[in-house]
Amino acid sequence: MGSRAFWAVVFGFLVGVFARSFLPIGWNFVGLLALLGVLVLVLAFVERTKAYAYIIIAVALFSCALGIVRMQSAVVTGDPNLTAHLGQSVVIEGIVSQEPDARDTATLISVDASDLIVGNTKISVSAGVLAQMPAHARVAYGDRVQVQGTLELPEPFDTGTDREFDYPQYLASQGIEYQLRYAQIDSIFGNSGEPLKAFAIDTKENFLRGIDLVLPDPEAALAGGITVGDKRSVGPDLTNDFQRDSLVHMIVLSGYNITVVLNAVARCLQGAPRTLQFGGSTFVVVFFMFMAGGASSAVRAGLMALIAVLARATHRVYFGERVLAFVSVVMVVWNPWTLCFDPSFQLSALATLGLILFTPTFTGWFSKVPEHFGAREILASTCATQLMVLPLLLYQNGMLSLVALPANLLALLPVPWAMFFSLIAGVGGMLFGSHVSILGFPAYALLWYIISIAHVLASLPFAAISVPSFGATRMFVTYGILFIWFWYKKSNGRSAGAPAE
Repeated sequence: MGSRAFWAVVFGFLVGVFARSFLPIGWNFVGLLALLGVLVLVLAFVERTKAYAYIIIAVALFSCALGIVRMQSAVVTGDPNLTAHLGQSVVIEGIVSQEPDARDTATLISVDASDLIVGNTKISVSAGVLAQMPAHARVAYGDRVQVQGTLELPEPFDTGTDREFDYPQYLASQGIEYQLRYAQIDSIFGNSGEPLKAFAIDTKENFLRGIDLVLPDPEAALAGGITVGDKRSVGPDLTNDFQRDSLVHMIVLSGYNITVVLNAVARCLQGAPRTLQFGGSTFVVVFFMFMAGGASSAVRAGLMALIAVLARATHRVYFGERVLAFVSVVMVVWNPWTLCFDPSFQLSALATLGLILFTPTFTGWFSKVPEHFGAREILASTCATQLMVLPLLLYQNGMLSLVALPANLLALLPVPWAMFFSLIAGVGGMLFGSHVSILGFPAYALLWYIISIAHVLASLPFAAISVPSFGATRMFVTYGILFIWFWYKKSNGRSAGAPAE
């Protein structure tokens, strides 16, 4: 009963959020679902032989109604005072709510706007504003700033692959409703950010400066990405190579990177009291989540890692698929825009689901692959994750990488060591500056190898092909086929008396 009720809550709630994300469902429909749920519960008391099934259906209906209500409560309506000044040059005062996103040509800052300044008058407002600043603008998380620029609404844009990216909805998932183009900072009034988050970001920035003193680009940019989730660009050419190889997950802080760090922490704290082990792992995960700027992929990986650590500390059974479902629902409850409009959350959750569902199958298929250096594990997990994210990637950008498997197999092998030596290089640069450049050589060699693999394989004429007409219907049908295949194998395994894969 408990397991099926859990899944009824999960699927019902997510379906409700999904439906309200695209359809103008009102309160009448919510009332209808609730009424149906009540009627089904009545049937459960009338027909006792089918009470179990009726209760599960009722739970799903109530959960779906709650999902619709949660998404309805998060619908962005904008601020009327800001909307009245669209297309005008305005001055906005507010607090920088996230780490500035420094790029090659601009710095993007997220501002929780509190005041609109018109002449000598301050008008209270409440909205998220994304200000496009000049490159290398000197502003930090938590700064209270006045910024001036042209106020606009975000607009969708063409990705260059005959697909349109819903930029307004994506920004809405970040709590942003307006853009400030060609912005300039008029003044900064001090800092009022959260202390732990500010400390994590300061530590990250100092570490990145240390890496820059010891390593050249693009190796330094890649080192920052795999160790502390740095968002700075590795350059358009290298980014394109990583996309063609399906290696783009390497230049952000992902679940794999956090797992490597947690394993290292566990080895360091081995033999310590259980409380210290759990406390140390928790602090590291939370710290990394802050350094990653609260990116949904890092939050999802971090929360799952914390639950895994707690399960080990309390000797509880850990079911990966249930933990993934629970964490996903928690994140969607917190921010319902995440489900449908945050690509990093979608790819991260699907990749993890692929690992859980299909890695055992591929491990069995690759039983003859040697286990040296984790080759079999990497090959099986790569196949599982690529299989699961491929339909979504084809829908999003229409690019099918034909070298994804060899690229991931060759590039992922040295990642733990690349992270370790990048950490040494960054700390050395922080403490001693460029005088200890020799400390960066092992990291440089490993990072150069990863970049070379990405470049060589992406340069092949058949590295990736474009799939122009892979729409939402094909994506959902493909996922339906994958899940049917999984349940078929699972059912066959059980009927044969073997453990389900």
